Amino acid sequence: MKTFKVLGSGCANCVNTAKRIEQTANELHIKVVVEKVTDLETIMNYQVMSTPAVVLNEQLVHSGGVPNKEVITAWLKE
Repeated sequence: MKTFKVLGSGCANCVNTAKRIEQTANELHIKVVVEKVTDLETIMNYQVMSTPAVVLNEQLVHSGGVPNKEVITAWLKE
């Protein structure tokens, strides 16, 4: 099972990122865990300069915007 963390303040883009990951995983019938992380200190530990950011299995894979469906699909099929 893949574990995603969406890092951000809880803004609309952060919420949309989490929803898009969950929706894409459901469409592909892949089980995932999506955790929203809003704690600033935790976010800074990933050395993120812009949010939303996405961490997949403890690796930072994206920052600075809502990832598109094709990118999420690639993460899910890795």
